Amino acid sequence: MSKLVGRDVARVDGRAKVTGAATYAADHQITGTLFGFLVLGTITRGELTDLDTAEAKAMPGVVAVYTHADMPRFDVSEGFYLKGFVPMQDTTIHHNGQPIAMVVAATFEQAREAADRVRATYRTEPHVLSVTAARDDAYLPPPMFGEPNEVTRGDAAAALASAPVRLDRSYTAPTHHHNPIEPHATTAVWDGDDRLTLFESSQAVVTFRDTLAGAFGLAAGNVRVIAPYLGGGFGTKGVVWPHTLITAAAARLAGRPVKTVLTRAQMFTGTGHRTEFQQRIRLGAGRDGRLTAIVHDTIAQLTATDENMFNSSIATHTLYACPNVHVRQLGVRLDMPTGAWMRSPDMSAQFALETSLDELSYQIGLDPLDLRLRNYARTDQNTGDRFTGKHLDDCYRMGAEKFGWRRRERRPGVTRDGDEYVGWGMATETHTYGNFPASAGVTLGVDGAARVAVASQDIGTGTYTVISQVAADAMDLPLARVTTVLGDTILPPAGSSSISSTMPSVIPSVDKAARDVRAAVIKITVADRRSPLHGVPADRVTTSDGRLADSADPSRSDTYRDVLRRHGKPVEVIATVENTPGHTYGAVFVEARVHRRYGNVRVTRVVGAYDVGRVLNRRTLRSQVIGGVTWGIGYALMEHTLVDQASGRIVNPNLSTYLVPVNADAPPRIDALFVDEPDPGSAGLGAKGFGETPITGVAVAIGNAIFHATGRRLRDVPFTQDKLL
Repeated sequence: MSKLVGRDVARVDGRAKVTGAATYAADHQITGTLFGFLVLGTITRGELTDLDTAEAKAMPGVVAVYTHADMPRFDVSEGFYLKGFVPMQDTTIHHNGQPIAMVVAATFEQAREAADRVRATYRTEPHVLSVTAARDDAYLPPPMFGEPNEVTRGDAAAALASAPVRLDRSYTAPTHHHNPIEPHATTAVWDGDDRLTLFESSQAVVTFRDTLAGAFGLAAGNVRVIAPYLGGGFGTKGVVWPHTLITAAAARLAGRPVKTVLTRAQMFTGTGHRTEFQQRIRLGAGRDGRLTAIVHDTIAQLTATDENMFNSSIATHTLYACPNVHVRQLGVRLDMPTGAWMRSPDMSAQFALETSLDELSYQIGLDPLDLRLRNYARTDQNTGDRFTGKHLDDCYRMGAEKFGWRRRERRPGVTRDGDEYVGWGMATETHTYGNFPASAGVTLGVDGAARVAVASQDIGTGTYTVISQVAADAMDLPLARVTTVLGDTILPPAGSSSISSTMPSVIPSVDKAARDVRAAVIKITVADRRSPLHGVPADRVTTSDGRLADSADPSRSDTYRDVLRRHGKPVEVIATVENTPGHTYGAVFVEARVHRRYGNVRVTRVVGAYDVGRVLNRRTLRSQVIGGVTWGIGYALMEHTLVDQASGRIVNPNLSTYLVPVNADAPPRIDALFVDEPDPGSAGLGAKGFGETPITGVAVAIGNAIFHATGRRLRDVPFTQDKLL
């Protein structure tokens, strides 16, 4: 029986983080390092006609000021560079905040001060910055990574026209920014002209290696990317952005290491965002609430240089049983920075879908939970195949029971507590998790301790801990005897820590490599004449806490350490096991309170129940729920990026005006429940990818709770006080 997997195990990297021993990208100290600081353009569209760098070059400590005239021409056709153009390659300006120069100086402060002395002159052109202004030019972009932007099942138009009950609603959301606490940082070190090492804040070290190798025309083996720790990523650090390319080029030109740490404001224009969207949902249903048609149209921001549609509408055509569905994601080209995946991309479409279902439930007089149960999908709606492991109905039951949902007063606007209206709302949560090919190396040393090595990343989700648990269980070692090494491209290759894919991608290979090491040591032991287990059949040897024993005669035993000391060398195995992508599910129930005079909203109680497959670590899973709930509060009540339509400038590029939730905004109680039923379709010990799932329905549940509290339906996030006064 498992000793560690599934338990509430503390993070193995926790002490390093709280004591400051963990080394983040900007912490690496390289002798002779210079500091880079980007100069950003101040117009939205046009051309750079002159760039005066003389005053900047004369500033103390300045080594160089690099412009488009100095930069090499990067080949970003391979790898993972999604911006559509590389800044500082020519004089064209595509958006406000585009890098136009880099100052390199002896200190960060000198570089930043000198950057203020670079003078730019422009020729401006007309620009378009909002979805509303460009919606007449909306078009269907091509598929992105094979995912189509239009999905049709049945005849949704005909079914909608004939439906006894119809609902037609529109929902909108502004631009959002990732804002990880650790800013993007790159330190580039060249060895000669053809070997590059990057200390990078990256949630995809292998992807960065391959992209940088292509950009500079190097062999992949000549580029090393190191990222042992990240202070958050949320998707923004899974994509190579211009500052990384420019820093690497500057280090090559200067002949010395160069470190660039973006400011918070620079991150708002340089490292992606969740794009603005407008959505229209039309539902058709019988009077019993069974869905007969779903038509879901989205218009989202693209840019003049790329056609990437980052906000998925997969939930609309997969989550509920409905024979007639038409999903269409249109884009409009704006003169804005390129977007990116932002944890969780699915939540944009689910905001519209789940809110419209709540509206439908009131229209037909059916409890919102019962409406979802009535449209429960037991098979894949696109293929007809049965799910290998889906327990969303258990999530509904567990969550509702814990929350007390069935005691809910159905009429909105009637429950008060003092000066506050009290409302209860719920929503379904789901997220598609991915799978990236991953290899894992496990080495059992002559000291009897194990080392697990994977070129994956821990972006704060507990990857170090869960990998260590799995390896320790597979080899029957104490957790303290296992060390996991991540975030370095010299390790066995793995994919990006994104799409909730890390655990399902990496765990199968870790488990197999560790089990193969155990089997190899048993084979060595029974063949060793000096071992008390010599000659014992291998299948009769048991292991526990690093000790091997004969199951028929436990007095005959040996230890990993003694076996390998006699063997004289470590045992090492590298394994690669493919898994398959899938879906994770949940249900979230929220209590919200709205002050009857001031309109401010408090989220006071949250219960989430989740189908995650097999639970690997209860503590790290609960941590993801706490993070997801907090993120959902931000999405619902405060987060929004403001763009000046005249200049294209972001006017709140900092954490004092781009508001994110803090401890005081979190509810005093968050209950996280898990079904803990292994999914037979997952090769990762039955576990499924989970990290982004507990975000997807929280904002919806808050909005639904606000309606239940006040009788006022809000369809545009964030739900700020002015909309409730």
